[in-house]
Amino acid sequence: MQDLCELLRANSYPGRGIVVGYNRVYYWIMGRSVNSRNRVFTLTGDGIKTEAYDPSKLEDPSLIIYHPVRTMDDDLVVTNGNQTDTIVEKKDFVAGCRARRFEPDAPNFTPRISSILHSDGSFAISILKHQAGEADRCERQFFFYEGVDAGEGYFISTYQHDGDPLPSFAGEPIHIRMGEPKEVWEALDEDNKVSLYANVDGNVTLFNAHTGD
Repeated sequence: MQDLCELLRANSYPGRGIVVGYNRVYYWIMGRSVNSRNRVFTLTGDGIKTEAYDPSKLEDPSLIIYHPVRTMDDDLVVTNGNQTDTIVEKKDFVAGCRARRFEPDAPNFTPRISSILHSDGSFAISILKHQAGEADRCERQFFFYEGVDAGEGYFISTYQHDGDPLPSFAGEPIHIRMGEPKEVWEALDEDNKVSLYANVDGNVTLFNAHTGD
């Protein structure tokens, strides 16, 4: 088992990340471009959404403005894109993920990472990523967990690390020791972090770089 904060301090650009653990969920976004960094998390009636911090600087909103977190009956759905809405509309995590593909941002082909946390503590994590080769194929991976011990969780991100093109996350979600929300926020790279959503026992805290958090 690895320490989440140590992993983050050692990686300047994991991209977007999801951590599902005992009694808590984290989701963060990072950015290298002005457009990606021009964002904040705001609360909605059933979760959160991304918004442009400065609307005058917003360029292409298609892959950066979405609802990362939404409730679905007693479940909590957390993703890195608008597949959140697809899952909620279908009311089925697997069916929603099967209906989507990686992001159309060649040459990075950013994976779509998604999770669902059930009221009994069980959860699932999915990654949809570009399959290597000439054909335009999508590889869909699903990981199902019956739960996790206190202080532990599983972490997945869009990228392994910084690069050009950015290398997609590889392997299974990483079994980690959880950090507290502020510790996780401070462990993210100062230049690249944008926002963090932390849900601990149902209590939500938002961190936004633009608001000085």
